[in-house]
Amino acid sequence: MKRLPALVLTCIAAVWAPLAGAQSAYPNKPVRLIVPFPAGGATDGFARVLSQKLGERLGQPIVVENKAGAGGVIGSDLVAKAPADGYTLLLATSSTHSIGPGLNPKLPYSATADFTPVAHLADSPNVLVVPNSSPARNLKDWLAYAKQQSGKLNYGSSGNGTITHLTGAAFQAQSGIAMQHVPYKGTALAMPDLISGQLDAMFDSISTAMPHVRDGRIRALAVTSAQRSPQAPDLPPVGETVPGFESTTWFGLYGPKALPGPIVVRLNTALNQLLKDPEVRERALRLGFEPAGGTPEQFAAVVAAQTAKWAKVIKDNRITIE
Repeated sequence: MKRLPALVLTCIAAVWAPLAGAQSAYPNKPVRLIVPFPAGGATDGFARVLSQKLGERLGQPIVVENKAGAGGVIGSDLVAKAPADGYTLLLATSSTHSIGPGLNPKLPYSATADFTPVAHLADSPNVLVVPNSSPARNLKDWLAYAKQQSGKLNYGSSGNGTITHLTGAAFQAQSGIAMQHVPYKGTALAMPDLISGQLDAMFDSISTAMPHVRDGRIRALAVTSAQRSPQAPDLPPVGETVPGFESTTWFGLYGPKALPGPIVVRLNTALNQLLKDPEVRERALRLGFEPAGGTPEQFAAVVAAQTAKWAKVIKDNRITIE
């Protein structure tokens, strides 16, 4: 009986040695990075910036695969059901893991239990834009105008339940105004109506809104991040006028559940180094992404806070995807 602990330890070592060796050599083959959205968009572009540089750091190619459909559910589900070996990873966003669970109780996976958080990659703010025909030139004056026209103004979004819709709903609740929501299949389709004045306002991604602002087609009033954005340093945050208001889209890396700790550390360390690279930061900002970073635990906390926030907005406004 006295020899049993030694035998047990020997058996454990024999079982775990190959696994430990495999993890220490990770990666020893190409890694799949699943982007649950179509190719050609900003998220896809960001994934390709990261994949190239991350592959150089890890010594293996990072192959981007677009698995679009169902608002990101198809690609996310693929990763949730993949082996937990670090060779299938997910570029997730607020829409897949913070907003999706509140809108769709029938997701084929748990956004928390079926994934391992690896790294907070970036955040992207929206911009409140109005037509040039708007009588207001700053947010304070626009809010006064909106309160005078309570219920008569409208705002466009990229679709029911999207971040631009929820941002507008949260903005109304916190500012005390009332607007009619007009959903489109993407803000690109809404932009002509905003330019012509058929829409009174819209929250749009900073990367897609600012080119129209710079060309003088529309007017930007404020950015939705807590601080001024390096992409539009002249724009004040909405929170300066509506205290406590903030709305950003987060982007992060996940693996399947039970992803081994050494692999998580390897990826997280490489990504934090990568996000400090001047070239990566410049290319990310150009696409509308503000690099983040931090530990997996910090990333999980960000996601949890955002999930609770958007769940309340969805519930309070009775928003559904049907």
